Amino acid sequence: MTTDHQVDVQLDATTRTAKVKWVIVADPSLGPGLVANATACLGAAVGKVLPSLLGPEVADASGRPHAGLPWTGCSILAADAAKLLQIRTKAANREGIFVADMSKHAQASRSYVEYTEAMAGTEELAFAYYAVSLVGPRNKIDKLVGGLPLLR
Repeated sequence: MTTDHQVDVQLDATTRTAKVKWVIVADPSLGPGLVANATACLGAAVGKVLPSLLGPEVADASGRPHAGLPWTGCSILAADAAKLLQIRTKAANREGIFVADMSKHAQASRSYVEYTEAMAGTEELAFAYYAVSLVGPRNKIDKLVGGLPLLR
């Protein structure tokens, strides 16, 4: 991954051998609804900034098209709020890692203007994160999230 958020596409790489790794780390204490919302929103944010993570459309044996999915795969991991803040802070300070986050402000706001104002009024270390998405070189991502369990 380069600093301008370009990804070297490796359609033939397995999710374990690709040089790029994508993870979303979510707080399981939020419950399935909020976790599902947070991970879906973060997936959309990543897809907008890093569209090359998505493979091309594929067709089934009947000729019906299916939307391209992430060729990198995306592991959904679990961590509590304190660990999410730690991961997000460390990732934001490492070159070559794209970070997207879902904070309490995002889920509590009823409009994007309200969200923007809430974010602008909160210091970085005061955020309560619900989920964080990281994309970058496998070794850097592994150092940040190594040992975290899969969200079940």
